[in-house]
Amino acid sequence: MLGNFLTGERIHTAFAKLRPIVHRTPILTSNTTNRLVGRRVYFKMENQQKTGAFKFRGATFKLMQLKKSQLQKGVITASAGNHAQGLAYAATKLDTKATIFMPVGTPEAKVEATKNYGAEVVITGETFQEAYEASVERQKESKAVYVHPFDDVDIMAGQGTIALELLRQEDRIDTIIAPIGGGGLISGIATAAKHVNRHIQIIGVQAENSSAVYDSFHHQTRNGEDKPTIAEGIAVKEPGEKTLPIITKYVDDVVTVSDEQIASAMIYMLERNKMLVEGAGAAALAALFAYHEQIVSRHTGIIISGGNMDVSMMPRIQQLAQDLSTNHVTKKLTVSY
Repeated sequence: MLGNFLTGERIHTAFAKLRPIVHRTPILTSNTTNRLVGRRVYFKMENQQKTGAFKFRGATFKLMQLKKSQLQKGVITASAGNHAQGLAYAATKLDTKATIFMPVGTPEAKVEATKNYGAEVVITGETFQEAYEASVERQKESKAVYVHPFDDVDIMAGQGTIALELLRQEDRIDTIIAPIGGGGLISGIATAAKHVNRHIQIIGVQAENSSAVYDSFHHQTRNGEDKPTIAEGIAVKEPGEKTLPIITKYVDDVVTVSDEQIASAMIYMLERNKMLVEGAGAAALAALFAYHEQIVSRHTGIIISGGNMDVSMMPRIQQLAQDLSTNHVTKKLTVSY
């Protein structure tokens, strides 16, 4: 049972149900980017999705599968970022109560945004893991439905609608590059894309400082400890039990990028395309710049997964991008600014 029956048909069902609800996010093209990497590049701008990230898709589809009796009990999760906001907004749309556990140190802007979408926010734990464990204990008491950020078939199906939408917008795409945290996004995208055309190449990207899926994909084990990363949206300590088999089956390669490369891609998107993207959202573009000579493609789709960046981090982002100034690719990017 691959991923508990995640199929192309299931993602098509999600696509039909979500179509009246989610934004059909645009694709952005750039002659400068095309010239730099020697191919046509299509940015799928999920930073312009409702709540500023792709997470609204999966959360909404998940809640649409619940029975009325389940919705009446409410939903619960743990998150320090986009899943919190996506689930909170989806819960409001489907008239149910959302409780979100968030760790101490979560940026106040994200906490307030989650509250403004109608959720009850519980701040607890020094890390996401501690917040997660607390949320599981609350779920046992409240009997609310637990909505996992990524390791859930309906969540994956909702995220997979991005690929169906992208391929309808540009049917020449032969490669899709997407970020990986726990694997919900790329599992959905890979399943959907391979259902449409089994020859489409799927490449996943992780931050060097948090590379659990990369290690599992290439080495079948964990090779290092997690360190802080500016791509906190994809900083997950363990791959999902349901997502990893799907990634192993459908994803063609997984690569990593440094924080300096991610920062450079963020600055590039801001200065060249006037788009603010978060670290996780820029990871796929960072991989394209880092590996374009090895990736054989004529038409490449890049998933810009989110734009909920803490703007107070901008000086840090600029410094990291400058630290990469000796890199050959970055030299070319600097000329293009």
